[in-house]
Amino acid sequence: MDLLEYQVKEWFGQIGIPVLPSQRIDHPTDLKRLKIPYPIVLKSQVYGGARLKAGGVRFVETTIDAIAAAQNIFNIPIMGELPEVILAETKYDAEQELYLAVVIDTAVCRPILLGCQEADIDLDSAGKKMQHVVVEQEFSPFYARRLALKMGLQGTRMQTVSSVVEKMYRLLIEKDLDLVEINPLGINSRDEVMALNGSISVNERAISRHPDIALIASKMPSRYSANGRSASLTEWEAVELHGKIGIMGNGAGSVLATMDLVTNEGGKPGICLNLRHASPLDASPTTFRSRLEKALRIMSADKSIQVILINLLGSIPQALEVAEVITEFVHHYKNEHKSPGTRNGGKNKRDNFPRLVVRLAGSDLDETKKELKALIAHDDIPIVIAENLDEAVGAAVNLVKTAVYKK
Repeated sequence: MDLLEYQVKEWFGQIGIPVLPSQRIDHPTDLKRLKIPYPIVLKSQVYGGARLKAGGVRFVETTIDAIAAAQNIFNIPIMGELPEVILAETKYDAEQELYLAVVIDTAVCRPILLGCQEADIDLDSAGKKMQHVVVEQEFSPFYARRLALKMGLQGTRMQTVSSVVEKMYRLLIEKDLDLVEINPLGINSRDEVMALNGSISVNERAISRHPDIALIASKMPSRYSANGRSASLTEWEAVELHGKIGIMGNGAGSVLATMDLVTNEGGKPGICLNLRHASPLDASPTTFRSRLEKALRIMSADKSIQVILINLLGSIPQALEVAEVITEFVHHYKNEHKSPGTRNGGKNKRDNFPRLVVRLAGSDLDETKKELKALIAHDDIPIVIAENLDEAVGAAVNLVKTAVYKK
């Protein structure tokens, strides 16, 4: 989860990283009550880049010009996104601009400090210009000073820049972040530093541990909806495709592997959900049972899904409840379709209930499998129990083909 610039600078100010006087603008008329002195810069608050080239950054010197510029900025889409907020900020004259970042490097599983004497730099081709220091042990100011020295800074500038890096690292750890970036860090003629722009990426799996971040996240689903993503999937570690086979698993690896096998078998995956984790945007506790129940409701509501393939392996809390949830789900929809007028009734009813293919692997799920098989035999529930993943994938693909031929 990424933050907007005005949110980033609020966090910077709280931890002691110098930021310019600024004010959030929700409507152009807010500039009539501006509390910071002119000249100012108006910045579009969007998640995409290239604001300057797109016209999302304007320098103005009067209220009239500021209102006119803000009206224009609010109507400029950047990477397909219109801003809901503009940041008004005091203009700053920098003598030098630097690039700084603290990032979690998944390759070495350690935080890394990054720095460059050029702010406007392409990170993919930075080469020798970008300096780095791996934080190999418990953090100390030594690491920050070492980065500043590798960047070629000396004296007061070395001290002030290393102080900023220390605070960036502290912010990364305290908030469970993946990235803290300042680009650029401005330095004036008096060797004073200022974070002129910044980026923060929050580790989504840590959101529930921070109520303040969870509150920010709860107000962000509209961003995903604007990009065409289903609102019901914003709470999931999910992939939304357009096939007829919905896939559920209890791990990202198993979900992706199942998707690949379905595709190789000639099928087309639809919604794919990882049930291992609770919602990263929801701080309230959940259980595996509640996630499975909700996932089944989401997939059955999608009229394009003809088959739901459930691939569970390993250890699952309250494993026996899996059979109970699946049975209750099928009974609910069977009874619903037996009700008078269901076929010709509500517009939201689907004509064909999705078939279920279930693959359960692991000693913890042996009893679950037996319980489910017994319930299927007793109640004549239309579920396919597969012994391995290849068999499950083949059954799911064949069920979709059979449904197509029947039509």
